[in-house]
Amino acid sequence: MFDFRLKVFRTVARRLNFTKAAQELYITQPAVTKHIKEIEKHFEVKLFDRNGTRIKLTEAGAVLLKHTEQVFELHRKAEIELNNLKNLQAGSLRIGASTTIANYIIPLVLPGFKKAYPDIKVTLKIDNTERVEQMLLNKEIDLGITEGYTKSSALEYDEFLEDEIVLVTASREFGEHITKAALKSIPLLLREHGSGTLDVINHALGEKELKTNVYKITMRLSSTESIKLYLLNSECAAFLSIYSVLNELKHNTFRVIDIEKVFMQRYFYWVKLQGEHNSLVDLFMKHASSYNYR
Repeated sequence: MFDFRLKVFRTVARRLNFTKAAQELYITQPAVTKHIKEIEKHFEVKLFDRNGTRIKLTEAGAVLLKHTEQVFELHRKAEIELNNLKNLQAGSLRIGASTTIANYIIPLVLPGFKKAYPDIKVTLKIDNTERVEQMLLNKEIDLGITEGYTKSSALEYDEFLEDEIVLVTASREFGEHITKAALKSIPLLLREHGSGTLDVINHALGEKELKTNVYKITMRLSSTESIKLYLLNSECAAFLSIYSVLNELKHNTFRVIDIEKVFMQRYFYWVKLQGEHNSLVDLFMKHASSYNYR
């Protein structure tokens, strides 16, 4: 229904690459170039600056992209509202989730949601909490699901699921129960600086920051999966979300080391724009909240 040329322009503007845009749109690169030239001819402006193989938006291109995004957003909202009038759950739902949630929580509920609502197209973007919130503010997604929040006044936060950070290991070298002091003798794998999980750990241990001159920090890794693989081949331990190791605990690949008087609870949060209502978001939240994740 809507001008395909605007879709071509938006794709090129997002990718800043004609070849990738052509692949995403399933058309040829010359066709992409032709559509862009037609738009430039119509508005009598230059939309992209080209420097060899690299391109960037001109000022006019940035203005057109802003209004193009608004056009497609209005189209999405109109589609959802018109489908609601027909009692038809259909349209597109864009979700942004932080890593642990995207890897271990959302994939569990998506198949059932897709089966129940086959006409709803779901896309999932994965990033850290700060970036997910920014995507919401930029209206790049409809719903965020994060491991923490920054308390932005423009966003609405609701508790989704309680999580627990646990100390796990594949080794049999350590006891099942240790004191906080004994933790300092165990070689640890940690997430990178800036990780939300680290904030929970530091708060629970009463530390401002876990330091190498106090704790035996073997390495910092940027993903839960890389930490889990390292654990399988080492005598280390690591703090991970209980949801990320349920399968390994079930099969006795990992075991939990309890730390005396230390509890690391947190919540995963639904995050939405203040004042925004989206029936597909409500539908997904209701579906996901009814699932038994344990």
